[in-house]
Amino acid sequence: MVPAQNVASFRRAAPFGISVILPLLVLVAAMKGGWFLLLPPLGTWWLYTGLDAVLGRNSENPDPEAPEDQLFWYRLITMIWVPIQFAMIFGILSFVVGADHLSTGEKFGVFFGVGILSGAIGIVYSHEMMHQTNRFERWLADLLLAMVLYSHFRTEHLLVHHPHVGTTRDAVTARYNEGFHRFFFRVLRESPVSAWKAEKSMLARRGLSVWDGKNPFWRYWVLQLMAMILAVIIGGWMGLALFAFQAIVAIWQLEITNYVEHYGLTRRHLGEGKYEPVKPHHSWNADHQATNWLFINLQRHSDHHYKPARRFPLLQTYPDDVAPQLPFGYVIMGFMAMVPPLWRRRMNPRVRAWRKRYYPDIEDWGPYRNGTLPPPAIR
Repeated sequence: MVPAQNVASFRRAAPFGISVILPLLVLVAAMKGGWFLLLPPLGTWWLYTGLDAVLGRNSENPDPEAPEDQLFWYRLITMIWVPIQFAMIFGILSFVVGADHLSTGEKFGVFFGVGILSGAIGIVYSHEMMHQTNRFERWLADLLLAMVLYSHFRTEHLLVHHPHVGTTRDAVTARYNEGFHRFFFRVLRESPVSAWKAEKSMLARRGLSVWDGKNPFWRYWVLQLMAMILAVIIGGWMGLALFAFQAIVAIWQLEITNYVEHYGLTRRHLGEGKYEPVKPHHSWNADHQATNWLFINLQRHSDHHYKPARRFPLLQTYPDDVAPQLPFGYVIMGFMAMVPPLWRRRMNPRVRAWRKRYYPDIEDWGPYRNGTLPPPAIR
């Protein structure tokens, strides 16, 4: 175990902070065009995947009791990304719209790179901050999500996904044999609705209408509208199209990650809509070192669901006998998910092995696979 004083050091935090220089790759792509458009995916997805092959896995666990005041550098990394992302999106937008050296296709290529970073980094950092009780960090999380037009994700993630993961109420728990493309459009359709219902239920318990000003959807809508208006002011309709395109790319990356994290894993139904508590074996775990730097330990997902409020530098990894393991990091697994036959060939045997290990007494997996079990009650 890594002692608390070592966890707090700048040297241990620094690899997670390399992300703050990645927008330079997008800037170069915007200035040069052509083959330079490959810089963002090469420097983000493939660089870290290559480093995984060199550095391997890191099964070392930090002291989970390290105090909050020793995590300054880690918190700074996530908070400083908000102005960086704002400058990256809207600064590059103002440059690209009037750039004569870029074709229309190249302009969208630049914003594909922007979407890589606003998704792989921005949404992941937002996810970290939305789990904290600090109001300032939660506001920063909302700002990041507004910049990718996916603000409802905060409500859906905190009020639906975490309490109901592995059940039929959680849209983002991918079902066994469900291909990513079907999953993606199902989640786009179901998640906003489930988020709205969760907020409605919470407000009702307080005796408030769903249209009350305390409903965070008002904030979500205003922030997203402001982001779109700014895009139009900067670049007109082309600016709005480019802004929306990077948001789609970011959302696509988020939902690939959601797909990978829980594919085929379910919680035991105890009868009458009740399910067993969430345990580490209800999420796929991965401890590939470099990709965990990029995704700030999100791959230690088993522990994140077991202890949702635990900050990313303190997340634990688990051995094979405690949590199911992914064969590769999120990037490779994400590309594999884009080809459903390849994904099923690789992952379905692992799901079946998981079933035998943790639930050898369950003989009929049909209701779990088909999503026909009764949903748990909304909290």
